[in-house]
Amino acid sequence: MVEGVVAQDLDMCFQKLVMVGVGGGGKMMMNNWKDLPMELLLRILSLVDDRTVIVASGVCTGWRDAVCLGLVSLNISWCKSNMNNLLLSLAPKFTKLQTLSLRQNTPQLEDNSIEAIASWCHDLIDLDLSKSLKLTDSSLYAVAHSCPLLTKLNISGCPTFGDTALAYLTSYCKNLKSLNLCGCVKAASDRALQAIAYNCSQMQYLNLGWCDGVTDAGVTSLAFGCPDLRSLDLCGCVLITDESVIALASKCIHLRSLGLYYCQNITDKAMYSLANSRSKSSTVKHDNDLWESVKSSSTSSNSSQSRYKNDEEGLEKLNISQCTALTPPAVQAVCDSFPSLHTCAGRHSLIISGCLNLTSVHCLCALQARRVATSNLTSHPHAH
Repeated sequence: MVEGVVAQDLDMCFQKLVMVGVGGGGKMMMNNWKDLPMELLLRILSLVDDRTVIVASGVCTGWRDAVCLGLVSLNISWCKSNMNNLLLSLAPKFTKLQTLSLRQNTPQLEDNSIEAIASWCHDLIDLDLSKSLKLTDSSLYAVAHSCPLLTKLNISGCPTFGDTALAYLTSYCKNLKSLNLCGCVKAASDRALQAIAYNCSQMQYLNLGWCDGVTDAGVTSLAFGCPDLRSLDLCGCVLITDESVIALASKCIHLRSLGLYYCQNITDKAMYSLANSRSKSSTVKHDNDLWESVKSSSTSSNSSQSRYKNDEEGLEKLNISQCTALTPPAVQAVCDSFPSLHTCAGRHSLIISGCLNLTSVHCLCALQARRVATSNLTSHPHAH
């Protein structure tokens, strides 16, 4: 980051650049900062914050053109006031943007600025509109019409968006792979989830946290329509039952993170379906490699190695906090099936807060540590 550089320092830097150019026998003549080659300017601007980049774009026509052509990522979440007007002025300039973060702590953005961005920045791939409390469905319609390349969208904390607009957006932005709808109670309805399942088969990361209107109908649609799901957060989706988890376990064999916090209708049946999904996913993975399957099952040691060889294919994070209907045997079965789930200190990925009856559940690491500790005590009975 280059911050707080005074004019004298800039002049000194410029003189050094001129001296290097002359000493190297180059023919390029630079009389001031405006003469910097575009490649060098973009390299310098890559080292500074986005606020400085915006200032640099106003130095002269050459710099403006260079920044406009070369800038593909911009974060103006630092703007605490007048973000809407700033965005209106920047939209016609930065037309090559692919990543844009507009996260706000205090609501500033209005529909006209998002409509401007959509009309000018057709290459957007990643858009963050989180906590945009003033935006309406008009913004989603604008993005839908003008940003077909979008693969990542964050509209968490935007309670004003409706499910009709979200469903409409998915019909145009069919390349979506990551969608954060946390707290979007109106937008994340079963109808919208069914549209996501129908239109966005490449979806991998979906956050539905605290969308308490979501039911099994919406989640099962996702399981069937988005088989490549890797991460799904259903925390606070209090209406879902075992049916949702069973569908996910059956259809989404690449699922690595599942959030079920406060889903108190979840029972042992859901846990056993997850545990059993491990063997099913392994069967699917090796169907086309019979010889390897035969070799791996030839001895018990090879079989064990095969189990742990593909840990990356299974769950590595599961949050079942406050799921008070679960019992230790069922949760232990899940933990045993997925070696990447940990209860040991410093590696908690099986989260069971608020489930006092699950304190006996332990991962393999924790069990091995206990055995070692017990062995040491037995070996040194007189040690103090």
